[in-house]
Amino acid sequence: MTTIPLETRKAALEARLAQLSARMEDIDTELTAHQSKDWEDLATEREGDEVLEHMGLSAQAELRQIEAALRRITLGTYGECARCGVEITPERLDLLPYTPFCRDCAA
Repeated sequence: MTTIPLETRKAALEARLAQLSARMEDIDTELTAHQSKDWEDLATEREGDEVLEHMGLSAQAELRQIEAALRRITLGTYGECARCGVEITPERLDLLPYTPFCRDCAA
């Protein structure tokens, strides 16, 4: 298996960050767009809002993880376990490019 260059990982993290930021804007727009005066329609919209809010919270959490990973790249500590200092395997970083922990410490 080939190791993905750090710049490629950084570019992928930045692209995902941009995606999530756009999604957050879309969610915010949708949550503030309700104009229905009909109670039944408003109730249905509110149910949809709960789903959107959950999606927004998930996106926020992933955003924070990606921002932290980008800081680690800047600091030169990306790919090192934040708990034990061991190198995180490239395979793990392929699956979770923003993970701060090696497999053992994450468990």
